[in-house]
Amino acid sequence: MEIKHLVAAALIVLLTGAGVMVASFSPRVRAFLFFLLVAGAVVTERMDVNFFSRAWYRGTTDGFEISLIDILAVSVLAASLLVPRYRGPRWFWPASLAFVGIYFLYGCFSVLISEPRIYGLFELSKIVRGMIYILVGAAFVRTRRELRWLVLGLVAAVCLEGALGMKQRIFGGMDRVAGSLDHANSLSMYLCLVAPVLAAAAGADFPPWLRRLSLAGLAVAAGTMMLTLSRAGIPIFALVVLGTAGWCVSWRITLKKIAFGLLLLAAAGLLLRASWKPLMARYGEATLQQEYFDDEVGNEGRGVYLRWARMIATDHFFGLGLNNWSYGVSKTYGAKEGFVYGDYDRIHSLAERLAASETNFAAPAHSLGALTLGELGWPGLALFSLVWLRWFQTGATFLRRRISDPRRLLGVGIFFGTCGIFLQSLTEWTFRHAPIFITFHLLIGVLAALYYAKNHPPESAGAKSVKMEPARPRPEVALAAMEV
Repeated sequence: MEIKHLVAAALIVLLTGAGVMVASFSPRVRAFLFFLLVAGAVVTERMDVNFFSRAWYRGTTDGFEISLIDILAVSVLAASLLVPRYRGPRWFWPASLAFVGIYFLYGCFSVLISEPRIYGLFELSKIVRGMIYILVGAAFVRTRRELRWLVLGLVAAVCLEGALGMKQRIFGGMDRVAGSLDHANSLSMYLCLVAPVLAAAAGADFPPWLRRLSLAGLAVAAGTMMLTLSRAGIPIFALVVLGTAGWCVSWRITLKKIAFGLLLLAAAGLLLRASWKPLMARYGEATLQQEYFDDEVGNEGRGVYLRWARMIATDHFFGLGLNNWSYGVSKTYGAKEGFVYGDYDRIHSLAERLAASETNFAAPAHSLGALTLGELGWPGLALFSLVWLRWFQTGATFLRRRISDPRRLLGVGIFFGTCGIFLQSLTEWTFRHAPIFITFHLLIGVLAALYYAKNHPPESAGAKSVKMEPARPRPEVALAAMEV
């Protein structure tokens, strides 16, 4: 560990302590820190430090990452538990956390039985981060007030990505913009995750200014999505946003809705016209047959990742080990498909480490399912599937009633966002990309809070544990409780 890492560790401890103190003494500061957490997740990699980093490793995690966003998360979580803003249970077990914990334990088992272990430990640390963000979302959100901060943070993040995307297209000449997420497919997946939440917020019983702001953020997200030219992302984006809108908007026909619908169609037509040629060129780069079923030697289409996953599962029932895909494919399985990759075991000296960045190593599988199968085997894939089923089941419970309560509609938005990220994960691994991973688990935590509130209404909790009653008789807090 270098001196800069020791300095960073000391600063992390000091900043975390200060953040917990400030967030505990001031609920408004706590809410603002939550806003910064939501909005800043897209730039978390610009504010992190990697301990014991293996920067040359082409896996999904190459070090023990700790970011300024993590400090904000721990501050909000600790303050919410130590000094709760409302009376009622200070702690409850968030939905799906047990499933994620079992998946983490299986990951520990995978690391113990595999070699090398260091890459798996890196990925285990990210799973722990995900569990922390679930706890943050579940502990912080109690009323519509906190949901407003969530929506504001998502709007700020989407507008930042839109501004960066326009800059990259106009001044950088990029054909496919990536915003702050380094790759267009990552930006596409992020937008598929958060856009349904904004669509739900636009139809929820929020103040008019917030609904209009959510609608503006949704428009920015749609325009930015077109700039990514993502072949899978664009239709998935349209599917989940339309699904959310169809569920959250009343079907009663009015002149206002007709006019608004025509305006949306006109805007969508303009977007398609502006992006039609480059988008069709993207779809024409390779056919489905070439992408998945062409087994020609040296063809690195998405089909080769499925074949590698099948080979690995045949040879290793428990997989290569968590986060060991790049290591195992580069060393062994790449050659079976005619690829020549470097060998991580030959990197020893400092000069070799510096040169490793220019060496060709295998990329993570362009399919979250194939990646999980190759690293964790059939048991790991089955367990990870159960985790996703639990997420879907939790979100689907909000589809039962059509009401404008934000606590219901944002649950619908998070459900469709989960569908969006799942569908794009069929062709991408970027679910594990830190900005997406953090935002997704934070939203799952918010979903868990909404799920708990729906199943434990105040009237069933008894007079001594009214869920949304403020701890101190302040008028503004009492008003927030009345809203719920």
